[in-house]
Amino acid sequence: MSTEARPERASVRLSPRTIVLYAIGSLGTGGYATLPGLVLTYFLTDNLGVAALAAGLIVTAAKIWDVLIDPLIGAASDRQLARTGSRRGFMVTGALALPLFFALTFAVPPAWGPVAGAISVLLAFLATATAFSLFQVPYVALPAELTGSYDERTRLLGWRVVVLTAAILLFGAGGPALRNAGDDPVRGYLLMGIASGLVIGVGMLIASRTADVAAKRTAAASPATVVAASTWRNQYMSGFRALGRSQPFRALLGTFVLQALATGTMLAGAQYVATWVLRSEDAVTFVFVALVGPALLATPGWTVIARRVGKERAFAMASVLFTAAAASLVFAVWAPGAWIYASVAVAGVAYAGLQSLPMAMLPDVISHDERTSGSGQAGTFTGIWTAGETVGFALGATAVSLTLAATGYVSTVAGTTVEQPQAAVTGIVLSFSVLPAVLMAASLLTLRRYRLRRADIDAVANSDA
Repeated sequence: MSTEARPERASVRLSPRTIVLYAIGSLGTGGYATLPGLVLTYFLTDNLGVAALAAGLIVTAAKIWDVLIDPLIGAASDRQLARTGSRRGFMVTGALALPLFFALTFAVPPAWGPVAGAISVLLAFLATATAFSLFQVPYVALPAELTGSYDERTRLLGWRVVVLTAAILLFGAGGPALRNAGDDPVRGYLLMGIASGLVIGVGMLIASRTADVAAKRTAAASPATVVAASTWRNQYMSGFRALGRSQPFRALLGTFVLQALATGTMLAGAQYVATWVLRSEDAVTFVFVALVGPALLATPGWTVIARRVGKERAFAMASVLFTAAAASLVFAVWAPGAWIYASVAVAGVAYAGLQSLPMAMLPDVISHDERTSGSGQAGTFTGIWTAGETVGFALGATAVSLTLAATGYVSTVAGTTVEQPQAAVTGIVLSFSVLPAVLMAASLLTLRRYRLRRADIDAVANSDA
């Protein structure tokens, strides 16, 4: 069960090529997380005529499926690493399958009716989620195997987040632009699905090459170094055992799930804010420019701050800043206007830290567990991590759909014009401001329980070296 890190894994400075290859994978993760979260609920309610509550349940059901399969994929990825010396096989399979299913998710026409349309979207999105998990779970496991250095992980994940924020801009602004490029919204959604799916798949396929680099730098490449669970029950139990023995993992995961829920509510509500608060469906593009532009500039800054004060303190600073920015958006209930973009821009500065810092802390947690418990189960950890992230984003979309249903939101089919009741508009603003602010504030409580510090990680790296 023990996994001894090689000296070069502890001390190596990652090459620019490795960092670039790994970062490109965020085209896939950014696209998959952003575009469905942004437009899928809206596609169901305002294009297919599906009731808001049903639309939320569809998105949630697909994400629950993710939660069920991610731990299994994580354990299977550990077995694949033990058997073949690389996690690449699953990553390539996901990259090749996702474009087709992603396009099919947005290929359903309104003429099929709300029931048939909802079922078709659900099935296609379930397949998309499966393909994405095949890539994402081993992808998140790689930083712990690429280097044992505390600062190199921050550097690696910092550049990954630069690409991630660029991908958020590309898909968050470019996806709706493709959708609105013509007069026919049905063809627009199909064009968006095909083009976006291809870009996501190519990014994932390129990043899969990093798995072979990681395999050369970790002793886990030896078939004898990892003992993987053989049954589904044991695989799930392996995940629960990882949660039970690693207090830093519990604290970090709890914080990340709450923050995924907070950002998920804002993401799911952005298109509704653009349409019914800013009174322009196209305004969602400007919302994403306001979010991602500052985030692109701020990511290197959070890396510098983390080097000086520690990742956990920098993470807390980013969380407080995001909380304040989200809370300020509540004033849009009484005075909607272009000032919203300024608050979103402040949130964007914080968002860069919320993405890069926990992802840089996760490999530290994995390495600490390997040192203290002797278990080489990075895939198990990342399977649970990905499932937790999925829960957060899923419940974010669910929270928005429940708010819409409770406040009387009127669903429509493509080409039909309606006016929403004021209660529904107020509910949209609250789900975009107060709710994420409260969730982000709650995440600070769980973050206080994270006790790993630079000295703990450096001690592990030095002892391995």
